[in-house]
Amino acid sequence: MKKTAILFPGQGSQYLGMGRAFVEAEQGAAAVMDLAERVSGFPLRRLAFDGPLDELTRVLYLQPALTAVNIICWEQLKKRLPGWTPAFAAGHSLGEYSALYAAQVLSLEDTLALVTRRGELMEREGRQHPGGMAAVLGLELAQVEQILAEGRPEGTVVVANHNTAQQIVLSGDAQGLDAAAALLKAKGAKKVIPLQVSVANHSPLVAGAVPDFAASMARIDFHAPEIPVIFNVSAGIERNPELIRDLMSYQIASKVRWLEIVQAMLADGVELFVELGPKNVLTGLVNKILPKGSTVQCLQADTPDAMDAAARAIAP
Repeated sequence: MKKTAILFPGQGSQYLGMGRAFVEAEQGAAAVMDLAERVSGFPLRRLAFDGPLDELTRVLYLQPALTAVNIICWEQLKKRLPGWTPAFAAGHSLGEYSALYAAQVLSLEDTLALVTRRGELMEREGRQHPGGMAAVLGLELAQVEQILAEGRPEGTVVVANHNTAQQIVLSGDAQGLDAAAALLKAKGAKKVIPLQVSVANHSPLVAGAVPDFAASMARIDFHAPEIPVIFNVSAGIERNPELIRDLMSYQIASKVRWLEIVQAMLADGVELFVELGPKNVLTGLVNKILPKGSTVQCLQADTPDAMDAAARAIAP
């Protein structure tokens, strides 16, 4: 079997119809969606399958809906590979909760409860502190940080995601994002692209959610991971359940260190990345991170045929 890392996507990967192929054909998949609806109290099946998309994209609904689909995909892959365990698991932002479920840090019900609470708090912070996000192309992290430090743009703006060597995502209020975009373009950024989000994720504008979310997590049982998870906040592996709890409380307002996460997996000899969940956003990022001429494969699966192909790639 190939040394495999499992990746779970986060917000931005949703589409109408996600998960339908499994939920309508597999009793186990339908049971996950049923539980997600009961725990969240939202009509997630209708939203995920039929939308409307702008309603599905609300952080309140999207977090449990997308997590349910990610988990369904994980269970489908396990069904095809009995007894198999990946070398690593990781998730991008919201996707990290799917990784914790896969690693048996959290139970299914607790995972769904936490992402539902996370969505409630982030929507609250978004209403109280409006903001957004923007992708910066063509500059490296050190350049972006230096330009922002020297330019001191008015408003609030920080680096939220370090996705690839030259894809940095900013988060902040409108004033901060506009000022930062002007500074960065003047210093050589190829593009600064506003993202279709209504919350300034991974920034000080959502930091008000941290204490309330920490209080919610205090009531949840965390367990030592059965699969090594590389965390967004630290870009490192953590095995202590209490330290994992702390990392996840800060994750809402902290930078996602995705480039470092993928580089750590590559340094450990990962031969195959499998993205489990809607779309192929993370597969695209990994392909940009891979060294030129690399033989490492990247696959994405959220349909039966794609899942069959992923299983064959892991165990040829």
